[in-house]
Amino acid sequence: MPLRSASANPSVRLVEIGWEVCNQLGGIYTVLRSKAPEMVEEWGDRYVLLGPLNRSQAAIEFEEERVGDGFDEAADVLRKQGFEVQVGRWQVSGKPRAVLIGLDALRAHIPEQTERLAEKLEVEIPEEDTLVADVVAFSIGVEWFLSALESVRPEHTVLSHFHEWMAAVALPLMRADGWKGKTIFTTHATLIGRYMAMNEDRFYSRLAEFDADKEAEHYGILAQHLLEKAAAHACDVFTTVSGITGQECRYLLGRRPDEYVPNGLNVKRYLALHELHQLHAEYRSQLHEFTMGYFFPSYSFDLEQTLYFFTSGRFEFRNKGMDLTLEALSALNRRLQESGSRKTVIFLLITNAPVRNLAVHSLEYATMFREFKVIAREVTDEVRKHLIEQLASGGKFDLNELVPEYWQLRIRRAQYAWKRDWLPPIVTHDVVDDAQDPVLNKIRELELFNNAHDKVKVVYHPEFVRSTSPLFGMDYEEMIRGCHLGVFPSAYEPWGYTPLETLAIGIPAISSDLAGFGAYAAEYRRLHQRAGLYVVNRRGKPREESVAQLADMMFQFSQQDRRQRIAQRNRAENFAQHFDWSQLIHHYHDAHLLALQPQEA
Repeated sequence: MPLRSASANPSVRLVEIGWEVCNQLGGIYTVLRSKAPEMVEEWGDRYVLLGPLNRSQAAIEFEEERVGDGFDEAADVLRKQGFEVQVGRWQVSGKPRAVLIGLDALRAHIPEQTERLAEKLEVEIPEEDTLVADVVAFSIGVEWFLSALESVRPEHTVLSHFHEWMAAVALPLMRADGWKGKTIFTTHATLIGRYMAMNEDRFYSRLAEFDADKEAEHYGILAQHLLEKAAAHACDVFTTVSGITGQECRYLLGRRPDEYVPNGLNVKRYLALHELHQLHAEYRSQLHEFTMGYFFPSYSFDLEQTLYFFTSGRFEFRNKGMDLTLEALSALNRRLQESGSRKTVIFLLITNAPVRNLAVHSLEYATMFREFKVIAREVTDEVRKHLIEQLASGGKFDLNELVPEYWQLRIRRAQYAWKRDWLPPIVTHDVVDDAQDPVLNKIRELELFNNAHDKVKVVYHPEFVRSTSPLFGMDYEEMIRGCHLGVFPSAYEPWGYTPLETLAIGIPAISSDLAGFGAYAAEYRRLHQRAGLYVVNRRGKPREESVAQLADMMFQFSQQDRRQRIAQRNRAENFAQHFDWSQLIHHYHDAHLLALQPQEA
């Protein structure tokens, strides 16, 4: 009888290999960490993660211990050869077993490994690229660990699942040496695709026209591209995260995926249940404080009629759809003005562009606003004390006289220093190359200068938000809980965690049909817009049409009343639960089972 799942075979051990195991760099870390509970539930202690040793992060997230089942013995084999290996448990939900391999001692073997890559795969490793050198060093440790695991427990079948090219360099080398192990390779985004999408118009509609190897050479990433391509062809089962990335794989890597493994979340981590609206109100209040400190020295507007929209992500201006978003905001600004809307939209653009430091004006007015809060608290305490006395005595009183002259003078001084005769700035930091920054140049082109009559105000925050930020005083998750809408109309996004995380927090979001998540949700989940996920049609559409559609989405959202927004936040949170790993993990199980099937000759 055929197996229904790979884990049903007790002799199989699953080793999942990733550069971001206990090593937070980007989205793959989120994938590996968030799906760990489901993997442990399916495989138990026959599942282990393998990654490079990042000592600073391991000190926080990793706990060494003997885990048995051949993993300790395999690590001992490497230790006897002089290499550093830590075995234990990753201290995340599910606490999966993990093996972390130090790169220091492995670097001495890089020359012989690069020689093998040139001989067996015809890949020349650039000497000056330190990241590629570390990836090559890690491949040595991966190869030796997998070989050691098979040698110490020959009765076991080792199923190796490699994530991204940085973890998979060992795969085609071992295959070239005749290795018979069962393998899966997942590319979460083709490397060359990411580069080309930033520079090529109509990227997806022109995929068949490109020579990927020549393009990779043009962008200076030929070695990385060829390593990714070799892994895709060497594995038993090739997977990627979405259908749209599958098309990239077909044309740029030369192989169609065998399975799709869409990314999920551990949605329970985000659920606030009955606290959803209370938290939104709490953090919106903190955003109001930021707004008063940032805008009110120049002019004021009705905070009760103010909505907060945001976008966030890597500093990839075109790929992340920042260009489209700003153009749509300009159209939204005109439409709100023409319609006589009472609404004001504060748009927060959060990314990680090169900056020198927080701008003086940002820090100065944030500090001055905190001074107002101190004055308000002290005056309130003072007035309360005297008011109680006056009320108890039963005599007449003048509230103005209850405020001591010292505080009246301090209030006047603070208010005088507070006012400014210039517009609220469009950027919160000193950007390293102001004249070449694409966000700033697009804002200037569109004249989104935060004039008093503008209904859309833009705040460009070129640094990821942390709780230590003197402007917001919140971490990222808290900030977006206070917002009303997330805007992510990406031009290139193999999956796209950010809109999914936004929905899980109960905040509606906009994605695009060029993002894996947006396309998947639109195809498989009906009524997604009613549930708070809006999908901009960008594929094969004129740019102007997509801009108009996005502007219309934001305008229609701005017209909702408070009750409608509350109802949609509830639906958004419920909708996100369709993307919990409990609903999506079966795609991984299917891929693992497929890898164990007899391969055709």
